Amino acid sequence: MVDNMEVLYSSTRDSSLKVTASQAILKGLSDDGGLFVPDHIPTLAVPLRELADKSYQETAYEVMRLFLTDFTEDELKRCIARAYDQKFDTDEIAPLKEAQGAYYLELFHGATIAFKDMALSILPHLMTTAAAKNHVENEIVILTATSGDTGKAALAGFAGVKGTRIIVFYPKNGVSPIQEKQMVTQQGDNTFVVGIRGNFDDAQNGVKTMFGDRELAAEMAQAGMQFSSANSINIGRLVPQVVYYVYAYAKLLRRGAVKDGEKINVVVPTGNFGNILAAFYAKNMGVPIHRLICASNENKVLYDFFATGRYDRNREFKLTSSPSMDILISSNLERLIYRIAGEDAAKNAELMAALAQSGSYEITPQMREQLADFYGNYADEQETAARIGEMYRSTGYVLDPHTAVASAVYRKYVQETGDETVTVIASTASPFKFTRSVMNAIDAKYDALSDFALVDELSRIGAVAVPKAIEDIRTAPVIHDHVCDRTEMKAAVKGFLGIGS
Repeated sequence: MVDNMEVLYSSTRDSSLKVTASQAILKGLSDDGGLFVPDHIPTLAVPLRELADKSYQETAYEVMRLFLTDFTEDELKRCIARAYDQKFDTDEIAPLKEAQGAYYLELFHGATIAFKDMALSILPHLMTTAAAKNHVENEIVILTATSGDTGKAALAGFAGVKGTRIIVFYPKNGVSPIQEKQMVTQQGDNTFVVGIRGNFDDAQNGVKTMFGDRELAAEMAQAGMQFSSANSINIGRLVPQVVYYVYAYAKLLRRGAVKDGEKINVVVPTGNFGNILAAFYAKNMGVPIHRLICASNENKVLYDFFATGRYDRNREFKLTSSPSMDILISSNLERLIYRIAGEDAAKNAELMAALAQSGSYEITPQMREQLADFYGNYADEQETAARIGEMYRSTGYVLDPHTAVASAVYRKYVQETGDETVTVIASTASPFKFTRSVMNAIDAKYDALSDFALVDELSRIGAVAVPKAIEDIRTAPVIHDHVCDRTEMKAAVKGFLGIGS
């Protein structure tokens, strides 16, 4: 059966390259700048109706074992048990909440109250297991750019993990105050956080450049170190994200909200394209998903791509209330482009070179035809705030700005299409991470309050306890205060690692 076949990984820019799952996780990014993709997407081996009664951990094993085929059953179950434990504040790990005719898949109940926890809780365990499997003796240096949430989730996951160090770059003025404080108060001798004078794309490009810097790699090797990534470019991030879409469908079955085989729609607030790509993988594994609804904020490069077939980053970069989506280069889209190009690595490499050189590329009509399952739209700042306020006033349910973008786009989709298919909306962050934006959307009077006074007021009006992740940083001292220009990122890394001049 195909289900039991080994899954190997190749680069989106060189399909002749074949590595195991553990090798792909260790490397993070291919040497040619491409992203690792599975040579086939496996089919679920267990019927969804059987998964309906399984726990999140059991579901995770049934999904991940099909992708990570060089991990033993014991290794994978051990990684899962260590990841999805008491650090999550709900037994369900990813509960579904119904509000105004849609199901909100709450992905923010982990240690750093954002969906990145779902994958970054397990990635350190997958990576250290992979290092042992491949007899890697070098220290693994995790190099990551963040638009707000990945940074803290990665720091929390890797802090104190033996044989690793982690370096996180973030746009100094491009994240929320709570997001920044979560990062700069991170403890752990193996952690390093740097704010850059620039935006997320600058940070991401700087990180990608360092991954491809052979001179730097040689210096690190001499010092007994090697890079890997905790960004969603790492296949070890993407595979765990597939799990919660499978889990969500199984739980809808258990509730009787859908019949076995009945299709659902999935709405994802989208920045770097990893989260919605995971839903696409789930669909291709056999989860009955009808439409993949890609929700953008005012940095609507993905909306324009789905509308026109042209990807064009040559536009004004806007700072919004949903900073994790403030992205103009959606790295994971490359994995989808590779697939719709017929897994033609040369064609994909040509398009990515055009993006690097001119800032844009255009796909062929034949490639566009394969995007029929996707729908793209966006919500501007006014629409996002209005959606938060309206949802709270009508139901008492509080959305963070990213989830509000998705919710607003879903309403546009229904108005345009009349499609009343049962819908799951990925709720990607706790509103407690964005208290000022959320509370101002509910009532402008709250703007006079301090950040942590807003936290307490949100807890009161939403009748929800303040998450531990927020309580922990109220009085925590700032440990990381390093700021640099985007041109100084490499020097900052070398300084932290103590290599070179």
